[in-house]
Amino acid sequence: ARNSDIMHAMGITGRAVDRFEKANRRHLDCQTKTSDVGGTLSGLSKVLRMMLQSAILGLGAYLTIRGELSSGSIIASSIVTARALAPVDLAIGQWKGVVGARRSHQRLNETLAVLNDKSGYVELPAPHESLTVDNITTVAPTSGAVLLSEVSFTLKAGQAVGLIGPSGGGKTTLARSILGIWPVLRGSVRVDGADLSQWNEAFFGEHVGYLPQDVALMEGTIAENISRFAEVPDARKIIRAAKAADIHELVVHLRDGYQTELGPHGTALSAGQRQRIGLARALYGDPFLVVLDEPNSNLDAEGEEALTRAIAKVRERGGIVVIVAHRPSALSAVDMVGLVQNGRLAAFGPKDEIIQPTAKRPLVVGKTPPAAGRDRIVNAA
Repeated sequence: ARNSDIMHAMGITGRAVDRFEKANRRHLDCQTKTSDVGGTLSGLSKVLRMMLQSAILGLGAYLTIRGELSSGSIIASSIVTARALAPVDLAIGQWKGVVGARRSHQRLNETLAVLNDKSGYVELPAPHESLTVDNITTVAPTSGAVLLSEVSFTLKAGQAVGLIGPSGGGKTTLARSILGIWPVLRGSVRVDGADLSQWNEAFFGEHVGYLPQDVALMEGTIAENISRFAEVPDARKIIRAAKAADIHELVVHLRDGYQTELGPHGTALSAGQRQRIGLARALYGDPFLVVLDEPNSNLDAEGEEALTRAIAKVRERGGIVVIVAHRPSALSAVDMVGLVQNGRLAAFGPKDEIIQPTAKRPLVVGKTPPAAGRDRIVNAA
């Protein structure tokens, strides 16, 4: 349903439906086999119960004929046997639910074990000084493959770094590691000298702005999305963030303005509008650390100018900006540049010292020049 436009336009609908039907048939086959096994066990239990009751009645009749048992004892024995075996039938019939409840309980225990209870931690002051990435190594949460290896750099308040490099080099992984979305295997990410694990997650999130590659807007109004669904949203902060992302004029010209319902995934707006609302959400509350992953991928020239102004304003008020970029226009407002390649930080330093000098230096084919990392930055740009 989310990709219906693409499927319809490129004729994928039939194949997509066939793919679903195959998966559904496999599911139905498995469900049928499960029902057969459950039905067989239930039937066997009933047969065994009837055989046992019949054997008890026969034995009771034999003992009664021999005068060793009264007739009332036969009836009592039959009733007691039926009551004793009834829980077995019930357990077999409800065994699927028992297994499901056991698995759910196990998943809940695993989830709660991962969550960090920081209620007893000392609340640190709002960050305002620095961001330090200290020799971090990050692996993929699912496969365990190493995506980043031994990355280190430091940013002070008022600085902005542009991370560039080939696709799949590790730029997005580095951005996620900085925010603690993906935990680092070795090393540490420190804000104002404190490791991310020392910060209260909710408090730290108030001082962080993040714009991912795929802008995920939740179902609600524009104002709710920009304010991050705050219980008591601040109208001034919402409008200031919208103006910083240069989307205020667009919003007020909508029929319901900031109360416009976006629908699931923000489908009521274009990709560029969603990205700019996501940028406004990242800038809401003047966060200290702003991480933008390809923030201009869907922006026009006007939107890129607004992005440049927004980055400059974050730097002016003493914030830190980390930008993952493929288009060089996103680097106009940064003062530092880092090249992430093959999971390593191949080059890092002031933009003027890295990019401009290498633009005049010819590349040597067949061997690696002294400033190979810097030349790659020019090529990537």
